[in-house]
Amino acid sequence: MRFDLTVPWQLSAALGPDLLLAGGAMLLLLWCVWRPESAGHQRSVGAWSIALCVLTIAAVFWYGHQQVTSGPGIIAVDSFRWAADLIFLGATIIALMLAMDYNERERITVAESHVLVLLATSGAMLLAASRDLMMIFLGVELMSISVYVLAGLNRRSAVAAEAALKYFLLGAFSTGFLLYGIALLYGVTGTTNLAAIGQWASVAGRASSPMLLVGIALLLVGFAFKVAAVPFHMWTPDVYDGAPTPYSAYMAAAVKAGAFAAFFRVWLEAFPLAAPSWHGALWWIAAITMVVGNLVALAQSSIKRLLAYSSIAHAGYILVALVSGTALGAASFLFYLTAYTLATMGAFAVVIALGQAGEIRLAVTDYSGLWRVRPWLALAMAVFMLALLGFPLAGGMGFFAKWYVLQAALRAPQPQTRLAVVLVLTSFVSAGYYLRVLKVMFMNPRAADMPDPMRVPALTQIVIGFAAGLLLVFGILPSPALEFSRWGVSVSGPMAETPIGPPLTRLDR
Repeated sequence: MRFDLTVPWQLSAALGPDLLLAGGAMLLLLWCVWRPESAGHQRSVGAWSIALCVLTIAAVFWYGHQQVTSGPGIIAVDSFRWAADLIFLGATIIALMLAMDYNERERITVAESHVLVLLATSGAMLLAASRDLMMIFLGVELMSISVYVLAGLNRRSAVAAEAALKYFLLGAFSTGFLLYGIALLYGVTGTTNLAAIGQWASVAGRASSPMLLVGIALLLVGFAFKVAAVPFHMWTPDVYDGAPTPYSAYMAAAVKAGAFAAFFRVWLEAFPLAAPSWHGALWWIAAITMVVGNLVALAQSSIKRLLAYSSIAHAGYILVALVSGTALGAASFLFYLTAYTLATMGAFAVVIALGQAGEIRLAVTDYSGLWRVRPWLALAMAVFMLALLGFPLAGGMGFFAKWYVLQAALRAPQPQTRLAVVLVLTSFVSAGYYLRVLKVMFMNPRAADMPDPMRVPALTQIVIGFAAGLLLVFGILPSPALEFSRWGVSVSGPMAETPIGPPLTRLDR
């Protein structure tokens, strides 16, 4: 099936899954305001939101199975988009399940919170589909505005209000960089279409145009903020720490994934010929992000702040795949994102399971002796920490995720050997805080006055078991996840035209 994106109804049809999720979210919003707030209504809207995500996943599978394509236009109809959408929707379902239990514990009865998650995911899906800078701006704003509200959803928490305000002010500041970059690129190229910008830059001498380079630099700042790359990361620890925990997990996984999907598409489709100009800046951002994220995480005593700096470090790892500038890098991004989403959201699920009303007991020391009172939670948290570390076997697919990124860096047309060395060394540094959590859980004694954890709600249990199980299964049998990531760059789209390097050896079997 081939869509003509110049025809309005065909353009709408090509955006079918995106419109299905956004339209369903608007209907759920009407239902939210129709009935008074209550814990039961909040759970009902959450259940219907999950059902809508499942329906959208079915639509994405149908489009992917049909292998639909399109002519040039403002959106992409390719496998990279469908693969990214599946990751976004999976993270959304996990966040909704965690939020239903968390909101009941914290007495948050605002059912619209689930709709905001759906709208933020609609923005992320639009980012993955966008082949036009103005569409990317719309996706960024749809995603960001929804998350600003989610960060301050708990109106009884001063910390949440502070987190929302910081996120909003710094987010608006970064949006200014993004818009100025778009304006400069339009001024020099006469278009906002990614493919057209790439064609314009293909003429000899144009790729080094000063205005083009300034526009690229401003876009780089805007995207670096959205993915929490150093030095544009300062909002991340405070926002993740202050926001309700399910939405911290959602921001660390789905929101970051959406921004990275647009980052990859813009850089690989619009600016490949300007690589000599932007490569050095992106190289240093990736290296500094890995170093700073891991070093500062060593000093954290709060589990949420530790996971926040962990997410900053992982943004640096993913940037290594982007620096490679190849389709192999894009494929390793999809694989890494799958592992990172499962491990990060699983870790935040354990934080929710062990937390208490009012967001107390979030210190790492509060996990002392967890093995003695909740052994299955301690084992699951160990899997998540080892997956984020990239430890073989016990860390599941986390090891293969980093290995795949290293392959992308080393097999690039210009091998990124030094950046690969930084990745390996900073991964060793990260063992200092990931293994500290394991030491506290398995080796530290439990204080006599420390109460036993409360009963873990059913949905949170399902999320923890599902995430840990998938990580371990894909750690033993990574082939399905590898095929998924390769499919994400192999079926149509400009990224499929870039060779993905020599055949994989051990990982390919």
